[in-house]
Amino acid sequence: MRIEFDTKLDFNDVLIRPKRSQLSSRREVDLNRTYRFKHSNQTWTGVPIMASNMDGVGTIEMAIELQKMNLFTCLVKNYTQADMEPFKHKLNPEYFAVSTGTSKEDLQNLQDAIYANPGIKFICIDVANGYSEKFGQFVSEVRAIYPQHVIIAGNVVTADMTQELILRGADIVKVGIGPGSVCTTRIQTGVGYPQLSAIIECADAAHGLGAHIISDGGCTCPGDVAKAFGAGADFVMLGGLFAGHIEGGGDVITEYHDTHQRDMKTNEPIYVKKQFVEFYGMSSSTAMIKHKGEVAEYRSSEGRTVKIPYKGYVETTVKDILGGIRSTCTYVGAPTLKQLAKCTTFIKVHKQFNDVFVNGKH
Repeated sequence: MRIEFDTKLDFNDVLIRPKRSQLSSRREVDLNRTYRFKHSNQTWTGVPIMASNMDGVGTIEMAIELQKMNLFTCLVKNYTQADMEPFKHKLNPEYFAVSTGTSKEDLQNLQDAIYANPGIKFICIDVANGYSEKFGQFVSEVRAIYPQHVIIAGNVVTADMTQELILRGADIVKVGIGPGSVCTTRIQTGVGYPQLSAIIECADAAHGLGAHIISDGGCTCPGDVAKAFGAGADFVMLGGLFAGHIEGGGDVITEYHDTHQRDMKTNEPIYVKKQFVEFYGMSSSTAMIKHKGEVAEYRSSEGRTVKIPYKGYVETTVKDILGGIRSTCTYVGAPTLKQLAKCTTFIKVHKQFNDVFVNGKH
């Protein structure tokens, strides 16, 4: 046993220090990035924000909508070839990845999908624990089969395993264990790493090898997305912020809540209509029962199931997030997203914002 005493930081532990800026408007900020990937030698240009490969987020409908704005989607693992076929000519291969686990069946499904859709460019190899030797071997195997595809692999949170996955063949490493809004890994296992420090350490390791990282999880607002980019993330993956939209599918739950007020004319109680969508972690019992039929006796649920407000079309949320990031850039004098990390100085804080009117306090 050993203890590391240096402080590790999360998004809510810091703010970005403003600096003198020559930018006069958010309109002047360019959020597009162009990357060349280490192993595949492929290039990509777009706004490097990704929808997570979670139920209700990483849907084909979400991908079709986000690609209009040059954003990326990692599709959920459970899409079959039959599911994807009707959308074959609607999906832009520049802006989506097919996702896979590491079983033999997963590999066969991946090969079937790419054989039927030779235009597929991105592969996301996704497991909760990227530290197993089996995972590294699988990344190497997929790289050998698909030398020209862009491979995303994760999740990890430390420099050593970031480098290991890159050396095994990953172009992009997904960073994050436990920060997600519906993830309970830290509660169930005691394992995790504060997300901001994980980004800083893993980005440094990846960039030294000419590769890239995704910050996956922990963003609760546009300011957190900006902090992730400021810390060195090449891409930021969003789950909860992109959940609850029309493009994510799922049943809309309608409830009528008592306002504890009465109509002045009829004296009837007044109710307000509220709509919700179910959202759950992909290691939750909800997800395991849906996709596997049961929670295996050797494991426990590491995700929660919640009801979140129904948000309508995702375009409105995207505009809010991108507007926040542009504003961050104007505060620190970064004319492009590429320059944001170079212009970012974090300051440690004990409180991010004044919450006196938040969550019904008044």
